[in-house]
Amino acid sequence: MDAATLGAVGTIVVGLAAAVGAVVGKRGENRASQSGAVLGGYSTLVDNLQEERDKAKASLAENEVRLAAAYAELAGERAGTADLIRQITELTTENGRLHARIAELGGTPL
Repeated sequence: MDAATLGAVGTIVVGLAAAVGAVVGKRGENRASQSGAVLGGYSTLVDNLQEERDKAKASLAENEVRLAAAYAELAGERAGTADLIRQITELTTENGRLHARIAELGGTPL
């Protein structure tokens, strides 16, 4: 081989080596950017999950307060209901006694 052929072959080999180096470099760059995107996506996912968890905790606390208020209201209504039943019983008993007393006295109950 003469010098011109060797120079041409050398240029081709150097060109191929440069192309292979560029391809390998680009693959590494892509891999690094994908890794960064994955880590960024993971971080965003964690942030979103923590935000959702905090909202759920706030809703739970609000519901607990409302539930306690509902139980207190129910207890008050039950106490009020028991008091009303006692009053109804007393008044019914008193009405019966008054009807009997009016009949004893010769009158006609209403």
